[in-house]
Amino acid sequence: MKKKDLSESDIKAKFITPAILKAGWDEHTQLGREIFFTDGRIYVKGKLTARGKRKFADYILFYKPNVPIAIIEAKDNKHSVRGGIQQALGYGNTLDIPFVFSSNGDGFYFHDKTAADGEIEREITLDEFPSPEELWAKYKRYRGIEAEEVQEIISQDYFQDGSGRSPRYYQQNAVNRTIEAVAKKQQRIILVMATGTGKTYTAFQIIYRLWKSGAKKRILFLADRTALIDQTARGDFRHFRDAMTIIKHKQIDTAYNVYLALYQGLSDSYGTDAYKQFSREFFDLVIIDECHRGSAKEDSKWREILEYFHTATHIGLTATPKETTEVSSTEYFGEPIYTYSLKQGIDDGFLAPYKVVKVTLDIDAEGWRPPRGFLDKDGNPVEDRIYNRTDFDKNIVVEERRKIVAAKITEFLKGYDRYAKSIVFCIDIEHAEGMRTALVNANADLFAENNKYIMQITGDNQDGKRELDNFINPSETYPVIATTSKLMTTGIDAQTCKLIVLDSNIGSMTEFKQIIGRGTRINEEYGKTYFTIMDFRNVTNLFADPDFDGDPVMIKIVSEDDDLSGTEDETDDAPIIDIDGEEVEFPETPDYPEIEGGGDIVEEPRSKIRVDGVQVKIVNERVQYLGSDGKIITESLKDYTKNSITKQYKTLESFLNTWNNADKKKVIVRELEDQGIFFEALQEEVGKEFDPFDLICHVAFESKPLTRKERAENVKKRNYFTKYGEQAQLVLNSLLDKYAQDGLMTIGSTEVLKLDPLNKLGTAMELVKAFGGKPQYLQALKELEAQLYKTGA
Repeated sequence: MKKKDLSESDIKAKFITPAILKAGWDEHTQLGREIFFTDGRIYVKGKLTARGKRKFADYILFYKPNVPIAIIEAKDNKHSVRGGIQQALGYGNTLDIPFVFSSNGDGFYFHDKTAADGEIEREITLDEFPSPEELWAKYKRYRGIEAEEVQEIISQDYFQDGSGRSPRYYQQNAVNRTIEAVAKKQQRIILVMATGTGKTYTAFQIIYRLWKSGAKKRILFLADRTALIDQTARGDFRHFRDAMTIIKHKQIDTAYNVYLALYQGLSDSYGTDAYKQFSREFFDLVIIDECHRGSAKEDSKWREILEYFHTATHIGLTATPKETTEVSSTEYFGEPIYTYSLKQGIDDGFLAPYKVVKVTLDIDAEGWRPPRGFLDKDGNPVEDRIYNRTDFDKNIVVEERRKIVAAKITEFLKGYDRYAKSIVFCIDIEHAEGMRTALVNANADLFAENNKYIMQITGDNQDGKRELDNFINPSETYPVIATTSKLMTTGIDAQTCKLIVLDSNIGSMTEFKQIIGRGTRINEEYGKTYFTIMDFRNVTNLFADPDFDGDPVMIKIVSEDDDLSGTEDETDDAPIIDIDGEEVEFPETPDYPEIEGGGDIVEEPRSKIRVDGVQVKIVNERVQYLGSDGKIITESLKDYTKNSITKQYKTLESFLNTWNNADKKKVIVRELEDQGIFFEALQEEVGKEFDPFDLICHVAFESKPLTRKERAENVKKRNYFTKYGEQAQLVLNSLLDKYAQDGLMTIGSTEVLKLDPLNKLGTAMELVKAFGGKPQYLQALKELEAQLYKTGA
């Protein structure tokens, strides 16, 4: 067989793999073949979801496990040697790999990102493929990691527990970049990774490798919520075993290597700062979880802890770096060493996409002005002014508004899944309490079965906080609905949260991102592949803000007099503790109760006007979807399909040419499904009797569709079967009947010969022999498909 007739698999087996092995790459530890590095984007339409194609590389070459340095894209010999280079370059950028190759079996086309001043691309023979040592030497120069002491650190292996778990590509990128930066003595580092992408696992691997290499001997992991510490200790950090401790009640034991602590457990406002029991040089690595929060503000009490251990390397972890006129993550940590965004996570299929249900209430849109002499529930006159969306539940409580919000949430869950985990974000604790009551009344049946069906989970509610673990545990049914204000905005690993309700006036982009992050985790075992955002406050307009998924831009104004040297702050005139982005001033009294539990948001009660008897109605409701470009779109299923198809096929003629020239029509169908076209949903809307071809032509190009039965009858009328023998004609007629019943995808495989009614005509082998053999049968099937989609009668 000629080389150009070989399949891509044969080219790889006969030419590419032998060339790689001949160059000295170990087949078992360094050569990765057909490695999938994404899960495939999840597309959502209505209640239907579908996975797109997973991306995979033909070859990834590793100098050592989890340290990839080269990627190879293979093509069959009908392509040129450089036919796969652009595809491979895209993969190389994603995987942070500097050496990129393309091959068709004749040789290799080599793109060398490290040769910035030389020959970046060149063609080499099969025998010239570089060895691991040759590429590793170039890699080290490119990364600036040639020094011997650096090599000792980066040579440390990742942690493996025998389960087969390995880091995803972006976690691998984040860990490797961080280890290299630390090895090169970079003291301030920040990693930006979207919620749900495994920041804690990434941190664990960083700590493990630095600890095992001896580069960092004592490590402090700082957080500001008890839940964050508990989840971390029970999760990946459990592998540290006896080397790890959690600092509680300000009791310090210097015998450990890894310390987990709350800011509040190390510092307070009375001068009994527990962190000062450590020497300033005790820790040589500090990891700051959710670093956009308390420690981001330079005059916060919590920043004092970081300044005290200023000789240590500080690594910040966040999904939402904060850049305001007063707070700057960039100023303290510098530019992110690696960023993995929400958009990228959704595109890769590692994070759940979302759809938005925007509900507009008349009093929100138009405002409400009390009639003359209108009294509140206490019998007091209500101030005569226009109350709007920002007033409701903050300054004035309209009972009917809460009831209609609760009714809408309940209506959605009844049409979707009444046991879908849901979080309702409210203005404050009083609002969360009131929404719990409204939801209890709207769901009296299920609440009667279990009074934990709806729970208020806020900083002041001990019963609710005790149920937080059950809420985030996928195997626990209750609680189902949680009403909250601030407590659940961040650090809550709610894997199965399927509904997020926004009934709070959220102006902070950081807080908005954190709230959206509560729904982005995927848990397919429990049916969580996407989530819904129900927006009563127009908050989702923030999705259109370029800052939503863009890189933060430092906007803090720094004067010449500002000291940015990182030295210890002067003592504050008024001690504060920055909790969840809000400053809480401590009174000057020694018997103020110490904060236990850490990070619980307890708001001061606010005086509110309470009214009832106000008519409230829904004036608008629309569903929006997350488009493939990451933007929220509002359009019908037909419009979405048309826009998606016409991006690929500009005219009906171009589609027909592609369809008619395709050897396997089902390949086109599957490619469109991978791009988010839901033919099953289209059939529900247009007609179940149409196959994908007619749905495409009708929806995208407005041509008249034919049913499958009509197409089958048209073929029979043409009487083109006469060139076949009697048995073959029976088979073709039965295939037409099967097409009319089940569609093209069913008849495109020889397995159809084993199905009714064809199996009544003989065995599959006998039916194939009626055409003279399998090649002749496949050719007849191809002609049958051409007849089915032939224009005219």
